[in-house]
Amino acid sequence: MHYLDYNEKINHGTPDFPIAFYHVDERHPRYNMPFHWHKEMELIRILEGSICISLDSVFLTARAGDLILIEEGVIHGGTPEHCVYECAVFDLNLLSHTDACKRYIRLITRKQIRLYNYFQADAPESAPLQEAGNRLFSALRFPHAGSEMLTLGALYEFFGRLFEAEQYSQLPEGEENLRRKMDALKPVLEYIDANYASPITLADLSRLAGMSPKYFCRFFRAAVHRTPMDYLNYYRIERACCLLGSTDLPVTEAAYRCGFNDSSYFVKTFRKYMGVTPGVYSRRS
Repeated sequence: MHYLDYNEKINHGTPDFPIAFYHVDERHPRYNMPFHWHKEMELIRILEGSICISLDSVFLTARAGDLILIEEGVIHGGTPEHCVYECAVFDLNLLSHTDACKRYIRLITRKQIRLYNYFQADAPESAPLQEAGNRLFSALRFPHAGSEMLTLGALYEFFGRLFEAEQYSQLPEGEENLRRKMDALKPVLEYIDANYASPITLADLSRLAGMSPKYFCRFFRAAVHRTPMDYLNYYRIERACCLLGSTDLPVTEAAYRCGFNDSSYFVKTFRKYMGVTPGVYSRRS
């Protein structure tokens, strides 16, 4: 799954059935989840372990059995801990082919309501959603004749249960202000994604956000829980992990391609974030 693209531009599924399934574990080259967003909705189910995930700067920790629903445009990222999870990424308009259903979908796509986004496995009110989620992921995980219809049925059931139980809220006061702030973060994340191999300064990033460097640092840390430059290094190391795990590149070449000109600093930074040296990580992959 191309989780390292901040604004994912890949197509999920096919034009006539825009939904895709992804299974992610510690061996996956994109295991960690740097901050990104996409135009589709996403449902994540935790199978093992846990993940600390941020949804538009609100952090939560999800554990085995929990479901996380991510709406279109929400900036999200997370740190898994011995985690195995699966995702369904889909265009919500799949469910708007009849007027009777379209009115519900419009409430979501026009941002007139905010859906609840976290459903704990042991919460009684989550049981109907868990059942629908089980059917959805089963249909996606093992495609067969008729699985498209089962997938749509499970999605209709999931959202029907959300509305039945009124698991949504009216947009709170200040929501538009929060959205504007999070939107200011998007060009910064896109710039890092496109230019991580080149020198990037705090001045570059704060200029993109239209803020002073001092205010930008406070804003970025509040949203991401890292300083801008710490996050840049974290992202560069994630890119290096992808290269080391999927190619035979020497460590020094991987470091150079990910924006590190000093190999000893690269090794030190890699160990800081990954807990092992690049050489050990490469041999494991």
